[in-house]
Amino acid sequence: MKAMIVRQLGAADVFEQTEKPMPVAKAGHMVVEVRATSVNPLDTMLRSVETPWSANLPEILHGDVAGIVKEVGDGVTRFKPGDEVYGCAGGIAGQDGALAEYMLVDADLMAHKPNSLTMEESAALPLVALTAWEALHDKMNIQKGDNLLIHGATGGVGHIAIQLAKHFGATVTTTTTPRNLETARQLNADHVVNSVDTPVADYVRQYTDGQGFDKVFDTIAGANIQRSFEAVRFNGEVATTLPVDDTSQVVLKSLSLHGILMLIPLVHGINRPAHGKIMEEIARLVDSGVINPLIDPKRFTIWDVADAHRHLEARKAVGKIVLSVE
Repeated sequence: MKAMIVRQLGAADVFEQTEKPMPVAKAGHMVVEVRATSVNPLDTMLRSVETPWSANLPEILHGDVAGIVKEVGDGVTRFKPGDEVYGCAGGIAGQDGALAEYMLVDADLMAHKPNSLTMEESAALPLVALTAWEALHDKMNIQKGDNLLIHGATGGVGHIAIQLAKHFGATVTTTTTPRNLETARQLNADHVVNSVDTPVADYVRQYTDGQGFDKVFDTIAGANIQRSFEAVRFNGEVATTLPVDDTSQVVLKSLSLHGILMLIPLVHGINRPAHGKIMEEIARLVDSGVINPLIDPKRFTIWDVADAHRHLEARKAVGKIVLSVE
């Protein structure tokens, strides 16, 4: 089969096309004919810098995959050849990813793809939907009546989080940059804030009567995390997807701080069936009209993956960048 691999860390031009042996199904796993994948910031990081998971070079990157089951191994009962599936199932820690014509996946990590979406649209969902679900459902237990702030409305995780939070019954305020305000307003949030021109104190006063939000999901993190600490109420909750350098406000405001890393089942093999179940639920929500992925208009194939990575790193993308196999 043809595949795009990286032999060393570096800029986007480290990708090269090569021929690799076809994967063979093994117990609990299946071979999927890859039809689409998507780019996540994790993929650009794994390509470019040392991480705890960099020891598996040369490697096939990209965890998100949508495709057709070609072969199933012993013990796989939920799927059969010909099924259309999706999930986040490789591209890290020695497990080859989706930048190839075929991919070996753990069946526990996979689900039947949404009937109402194309392969490309389905491939946009796994990592970001799993991250949003972990933050909102598993960690912060978002309920009807919660006053929630989500930073990063039109990012991959942010746009799914808005839709999930509304489904869970929260009142949602979200922030975004001026150029993405109109797109953000289409995501069903109750309030959309221009994060560049609006001080935190202003939208806290306007949307919480100055008390602060009950819960904050910061999909941007970095320096932005201090805005999250400023915006949340005393004894509130903050979830973030990146490490936090200064946590003094966590103590001073008696906050609960949640770290979100959806990679743990994939990397460490812990409770992998949970991811398959979540992806089945996400597919149900998509097909019932609750969730709709936001797809960047620029299109790529996996053979153009270097250009796709450059597009993400230039901060030009709105929603998810998807790549097809042609």
